[in-house]
Amino acid sequence: MSTHPILQIQPLGFPWATVDPFLFCAYHDDAYPQGNGAFGPKVSLAGRDIGQDFSRKDGWSMYHGETVPGFPAHPHRGFETVTVVRRGLIDHSDSLGATARFGEGDAQWVTAGSGIVHSEMFPLLRESEANPLELFQIWLNLPAKNKMVPAHFTMFWSDRIPRLAVKDEQGRETVVSTVAGPLEGADTPLPPPPDSWAAQAEADVAIWTIRMQPGARWTLPAARGGEGTRRTLYLFKGAEARIAGEVVKAPSAIALQAGVPVELVAGDTEVEFLLLQGRPIGEPVAQYGPFVMNTQAEIMQAMQDYRRTQFGGWPWADSAPVHGGEPRRFARHPGGEVEDPAG
Repeated sequence: MSTHPILQIQPLGFPWATVDPFLFCAYHDDAYPQGNGAFGPKVSLAGRDIGQDFSRKDGWSMYHGETVPGFPAHPHRGFETVTVVRRGLIDHSDSLGATARFGEGDAQWVTAGSGIVHSEMFPLLRESEANPLELFQIWLNLPAKNKMVPAHFTMFWSDRIPRLAVKDEQGRETVVSTVAGPLEGADTPLPPPPDSWAAQAEADVAIWTIRMQPGARWTLPAARGGEGTRRTLYLFKGAEARIAGEVVKAPSAIALQAGVPVELVAGDTEVEFLLLQGRPIGEPVAQYGPFVMNTQAEIMQAMQDYRRTQFGGWPWADSAPVHGGEPRRFARHPGGEVEDPAG
């Protein structure tokens, strides 16, 4: 095995390439304009393929939304979604009867398990100024024994996500936010959903964002799982960074040996990374759109089950619900419990 920490460097596309136990990573950075008073953009939508707009025209897309950007009701089975919102707000609704508005650093972790239908809409609340939205959506696989567990969703509010801020000898700062996985010097990470691969100690799952001031120097520690863990570092903002002594231009995905520490040095501009790591589940993957199972027979069963049951049905009058004009973040769980991060 090579002693150099970098195994591979490749340019970032859409979506970003991932490795087991991760299935998918999409980075959305949309410069939405002013809102029109009905939570959509206050500009013409002419020239967009409404319902399938991934055009990035004028720096943003409507995605599957028709009047409000986002992703109206759609099903999932057999994996988890982890949505980390860096700017802007998302309105969540699901077939469990749960709703949430979250963003500005919050993360939501949904275990689809045996099946869930949910919508993710991007309401443009501000009518007198722009409504930028920036987020990651990460798909984390479930092992076969957990693919049919009950659906579940968890909120990680921004002020409860552990962060580590360190300065190098020149006083240049690096800030690491840990959605999953422990980091020495940071608070204990929030517990992932109970049936998640990330809830297994031996899985060594980490989801971190790393922001470095220009010229900052920080050493990414070795993964606890050693070389059994797979680790990818995504350089998605800034011009370039030096990784293990090698200059890497942004945007790039860098596959690293997980069992060794790696020195990171920012270039002349601020840089940001996303780290995804974990031990592989190591099972066959059969995927058809929003269903991820182990065999094609299980995929066919998922399709039949969805046609028959709609995974519990859609309890909302609209396929793309928006939760009003107030920016207050909240989560209302299926049993009626309400979380208010401001309270």
